Amino acid sequence: MSITRNSARLLTAASLFSTALLISAPVLAQAAVDHSQHTAPAQAPAPATAPTVDHSQHMAPAAADVVGQSRADPLPQGGRDPHAYSGRYQRGSGLYALAQGHDQLHLADSHRFGAIVIDQLERADGDDEATLYDLQAWISQGYQRVTLKAEGDIEERALEESRTELLWSRALSPYWDTQLGVRHDTGAKPDQSWLALGVQGLAPYWFEIDATAYLGSGGQTSLRLDTEYELLLTQQLILQPAAELNLYGKSDTARGVGSGLSDVTLGLRLRYEFTRQFAPYVGVEWTGKYGDSKKFTRVAGEKSSDTRWVAGVRFWLSN
Repeated sequence: MSITRNSARLLTAASLFSTALLISAPVLAQAAVDHSQHTAPAQAPAPATAPTVDHSQHMAPAAADVVGQSRADPLPQGGRDPHAYSGRYQRGSGLYALAQGHDQLHLADSHRFGAIVIDQLERADGDDEATLYDLQAWISQGYQRVTLKAEGDIEERALEESRTELLWSRALSPYWDTQLGVRHDTGAKPDQSWLALGVQGLAPYWFEIDATAYLGSGGQTSLRLDTEYELLLTQQLILQPAAELNLYGKSDTARGVGSGLSDVTLGLRLRYEFTRQFAPYVGVEWTGKYGDSKKFTRVAGEKSSDTRWVAGVRFWLSN
């Protein structure tokens, strides 16, 4: 009887356990799902691939986009188009091209330039009063220039002496010109004509040099050297020393010149430039004769040297 009761109790317990399992199964399954939220997170997904940038807008235009080229024309080496940044404009065509019949673009060497420089126009007061002038005028195009030089001395309303040269100049370097032409002397002494060959330009340290050799009628030869220097005391106040000397190959009694060093002229002028084109000045000038020229001067009853105070104006005009 006790065995039966024990068996019944075991069966009842087993039945209750089975029932509990059947009831708790869904709950356990749901708990398993909910606990999945507390497990280690999965590996983060890889970042998305960076978007591809279209650089075609920044590339050189195709050959067909260039004026005057077809798509079949290859681009220059390296794939760069030389007209890529020109706005598609080319000289002679496009929006800003000049109309037919109008002058096209010209550079400086295709234009003509001219100037007249009155370097000295002054009144001199020494043993004799005189009016002196020294000028240059030219017209040029490119590397070539036609130059006129004139220098003279007027005393008592009469031309005492003058030198006039007509020269063809050509640029030898950025600072030097070669000169070839003719010279004619006139005045109180007999006239004489010369062939002239020389150079003119700017030497180192800003010395202005004008050196010319001459071959005159009758086989006379001569060499003339003229140099100047400008010392800027201020931007407008300028002190200008100058020197000129003349040499001759042989003596000429009729004209009062001797062989060798004939004469030297030294000057010092102080000018004030109101503008670069206009500058009054004052100064002093000394002239001396040498050698046979000194003897000829004394025989003629004149002094072989003279000091004169000068006052004048320097100006120039250009196109």
